[in-house]
Amino acid sequence: MARNFSPTTAEQLLSAVQAVVVHGKKPAVQFVSEFADLTVSQAEAALALAVDMELLAKSGTSFSAKSPLCRFLDTFDQARKASVLRILLETYEPFTVFRERLIATDSSTEAARQTKTQLQLSAHREEVKDTLVSLGTYSRAFQTEAGGKYVPDPEILEDSLREVADQCGDMASAEARIREQLGPDASAAVSRDDVIVPLSTALLRARGKDAVGAVVNAGNAIESFLDALAHAMGVNVTGANGVNARLEKFQTPQRHLPRKVDKIGRYLGHIRNAADHGTGDPDVNNASWTVRDNTGLEYVFVACSFVAICWRLSSGQAPPEI
Repeated sequence: MARNFSPTTAEQLLSAVQAVVVHGKKPAVQFVSEFADLTVSQAEAALALAVDMELLAKSGTSFSAKSPLCRFLDTFDQARKASVLRILLETYEPFTVFRERLIATDSSTEAARQTKTQLQLSAHREEVKDTLVSLGTYSRAFQTEAGGKYVPDPEILEDSLREVADQCGDMASAEARIREQLGPDASAAVSRDDVIVPLSTALLRARGKDAVGAVVNAGNAIESFLDALAHAMGVNVTGANGVNARLEKFQTPQRHLPRKVDKIGRYLGHIRNAADHGTGDPDVNNASWTVRDNTGLEYVFVACSFVAICWRLSSGQAPPEI
């Protein structure tokens, strides 16, 4: 039986994965297409390859992150993305077979033909070659020589592992800081994957002067937290999109959160909207909002305070200091 192989490029693959990571709520193809600025067919192909590489998981028509390395691909740093991709390719059979045949034949065309035959890949051999060469050159696993030849470069892997290890260390320190900000009780109660990890990613983005990335990731964490809080408080948030729409459900038909806490949440919602959907705001003459570096950092810590306050309220405790 032929193995499905979706032709794409490294850039399109990484953009699709980044869209899934940023969305945080199992997006469908249409969101990925719009977020990554790809056609629907390009998004479908990139997502299919990401699933084949076990970067993403598909459930029905939606996608979610499968590999823990996905969150390290949500960065503007091209070298970091190349390092992560380099590591991921070491366990992707079509790539490892192609590299072996490339060494044996000294021809990318012949290596692609043999790889297609050996693994019974569905795509044309030229599509196989173009996709695997794109992945190899982007990740620095291949070096380009005169005459259009590609040579595997195994020494780069050690550097890639070291760089990703450094990123993991950064993530660990960011997570420790987020847990400290939340407090021991709240940090133990909330979801690590849905709340703490995106807050930690947001803190790293804020430190890296990516204020919009910080707000988007922290906003994802708040949406996930509000979903869990709604379940605990018996609030129906079905159909509520965004932070403010969810908060509205906590106020009607009865008030579940104090007004001051609701206003803190509304701040988070409005900043998130400005950062993530800031194009053409009619209240500012259809101009686009920008987010200051300091705002990105402040947003993360206000988000932590909001989570801590709401958790204490939901567990019957007095809220902590604001």
